[in-house]
Amino acid sequence: MNLPALIAPIADDMKAVDAVIRERLNSDVVLIRTIGDYIIGAGGKRMRPAMVLMVARALGYEGTHHQLLAAVVEFIHTATLLHDDVVDESDLRRGRETANAVFGNAASVLVGDYLYSRSFEMMVEADSMRIMSILSEATTVIAEGEVLQLLNVHDPDVSQERYLQVVRYKTAKLFEAAAQVGAVLAGATPEQEAAAAAYGRHVGTAFQLVDDVLDYSGDAAALGKNVGDDLREGKPTLPLIRVMQVGTPEQQQLIRDAIKTGDADFAAVAAAIQATDALEHARQAAVAEADRAREALSIYPISPFLNSLLEFCAFAVNRDR
Repeated sequence: MNLPALIAPIADDMKAVDAVIRERLNSDVVLIRTIGDYIIGAGGKRMRPAMVLMVARALGYEGTHHQLLAAVVEFIHTATLLHDDVVDESDLRRGRETANAVFGNAASVLVGDYLYSRSFEMMVEADSMRIMSILSEATTVIAEGEVLQLLNVHDPDVSQERYLQVVRYKTAKLFEAAAQVGAVLAGATPEQEAAAAAYGRHVGTAFQLVDDVLDYSGDAAALGKNVGDDLREGKPTLPLIRVMQVGTPEQQQLIRDAIKTGDADFAAVAAAIQATDALEHARQAAVAEADRAREALSIYPISPFLNSLLEFCAFAVNRDR
């Protein structure tokens, strides 16, 4: 199932979220509006805000605060993208130039800060200390994940466990918070709230692991980013870690050198990955996470919204971009 079909049950909500985003991006400072429009207009899957909406609706929520909070989640995500691209010195995202490549690093960092600040201003309107606690903790954990990833850069001795910790902090945490916020807003039981959090955490982890696979099995046009970017940045992702676990001594040394320098023969690295079970290992790890996500929602009432949440699991694993 493709993404538009998945989000069909919340299509009207998503349109409302887009309207909130446009309204709240408004600023008297022209550069903020320009960069905000540029990065939001780049598209993207909007899975995180969709998760807020879908979980809230799955538990019977009928108000409008879920639209506001979905926009908050998208602002937090966008801020992290702006900062990520500066840290990683990236020049391509979603098939076009990054904001920092167009507007410069300083402007991108400052507009990212603005989006964080705006998101906190908006979340206050929901008048829920529980929701504020979830989202504020999420931003802290995401920042910790960024620093953990920085510590792992160019370190060929990063274990699978250390890498998965970064994934849980840096990527999965916002998925977790998005789903949990939807549950809290709908007045979920403690069990339903915990299930939503677990669902988001596992889907987010699966999503990132598939990104790792696509980095070495896709093409730049399909992925909207430079194939092998993580390697060039010295990031030891799961396929690389797996080659160092099961590859020949020559393959292991090739990957170690590549991670250390970020400047290896990409074709040779890709060949080493293809010659082992590295991609299948990472894909199966993603499938296991998706299965855990499905299981977490077994206590939810049957509805079209629940069906879409369950289909998200398959989408996260089977997508090609």
